[in-house]
Amino acid sequence: MNSAPQGHINRFFTLLATFRDLAGDLQGELTGNTEKVVLGLLMIAPKYDAYELRTAIKGSGTEEAALIDILASRTNAEIRAITEVYMKEHGTSLEDDIEADTSGMFKRVLVSLLTAGRDESNTVNETQAVQDAKDIYEAGEACWGTDEVKFLTVLCVRNRNHLLRVFEEYQKISGRDIEDSIKREMSGSLEDVFLAIVKCLRNKPAFFAERLYKSMKGLGTTDSILIRIMVARAEIDMLDIKTEFSKAYGKTLHSFINGDSSGDYRKILLELCGE
Repeated sequence: MNSAPQGHINRFFTLLATFRDLAGDLQGELTGNTEKVVLGLLMIAPKYDAYELRTAIKGSGTEEAALIDILASRTNAEIRAITEVYMKEHGTSLEDDIEADTSGMFKRVLVSLLTAGRDESNTVNETQAVQDAKDIYEAGEACWGTDEVKFLTVLCVRNRNHLLRVFEEYQKISGRDIEDSIKREMSGSLEDVFLAIVKCLRNKPAFFAERLYKSMKGLGTTDSILIRIMVARAEIDMLDIKTEFSKAYGKTLHSFINGDSSGDYRKILLELCGE
């Protein structure tokens, strides 16, 4: 995939980098969603992710979507950087805060992702892939109830190429796609986090395209999701996200944003999106 940002996006961020120390002054001049976007852009990536996680945890009620979007999609190095910044900024451990604010198997999955222990090699162990597929099948579709620990053990630890092979084998064994089985066997935030992990492993830009689409479709806009993804992915894979968005929904991301926002907020989102 071609993930290189467009030229004007690069220039835009070069300008923003020059003024990162002005965040405090800007905060007094901006309001609402425009303020949230601009102040987000003035933060380096791990600081912004740490800020979003802190907001999700310490706000009124936990915003599970933010925890899932960030932790299910970041690399080991990115997660380690986030946890370091979080400790420096807030004086507490991100893991401790998440453990205190979530519960059950959902908490265990998030903590597992936070350990940044996923194998990031490209090696596929065929024998292990077949066994992993069988383990997941026997933990879900093949039994009464669901052994979520088996899903966690495989989905949060194995490398991407290996898991793509596991998903192929799982389809053969069960006759179902792994995503369909997760939807059948789980619910709530646990279903959401496992689906996010699988979707990010398969096609991360498509995952973010779907999240953006759902944030804007129907009545009203979930601005927190729209802002978080547009800010966090603008310098990483926005071109690929736009391609996946058009492919999946038959309209451009630009047109969705243009019709779903207004004023300076719309202008800066469209700048991040590009043509």
